[in-house]
Amino acid sequence: MEYVVARIGRPHGVRGEVTLELRTDAPGERFAPGAVLRTDPAPRGPLTVESARWHTGTLLVAFEGVEGRDAVEALRDTLLLVDVDEVAGAEDDAWYPHQLRGLAAVTAGGTALGTVADLLTGTAQDLLVVTGTDGREVLVPFVERLVPVVDVPGGRVVLDPPGGLFAELPGEEDEG
Repeated sequence: MEYVVARIGRPHGVRGEVTLELRTDAPGERFAPGAVLRTDPAPRGPLTVESARWHTGTLLVAFEGVEGRDAVEALRDTLLLVDVDEVAGAEDDAWYPHQLRGLAAVTAGGTALGTVADLLTGTAQDLLVVTGTDGREVLVPFVERLVPVVDVPGGRVVLDPPGGLFAELPGEEDEG
């Protein structure tokens, strides 16, 4: 299965560098010089990383054979892909969106909260997108405090949501 590790953004300067919208926790490995990445759409690649450097918090990458601002502008919005199988040594607490989609979201007591619809990767933190039992879309910060258990084989994630994030849960009563 293919996994998106970045989306090519706008050109940077006139020498053929582009900004990347990262979707990986390992940019140093993914975009090391010599790394070859497949693309979506496929005719734009494969692309081989010539150089990569950080500039004010943004990763700038140049690809072999892609020179000048016009050439890199043509790559804008291209998705950069790797096979999930290529992700050797993945951490025990790291999951791909396709692994989480469809998992039941429940409380520690087993109360159904909904179903995981997606995982949004962000620069500050990732968010689980949960379709609640009431049909509302709820964004849950994907941190251990709020998502203490991810059980992919068991088909569930356990959530410990703060009050008000989901419709009132049984046993929650107004104090006052």
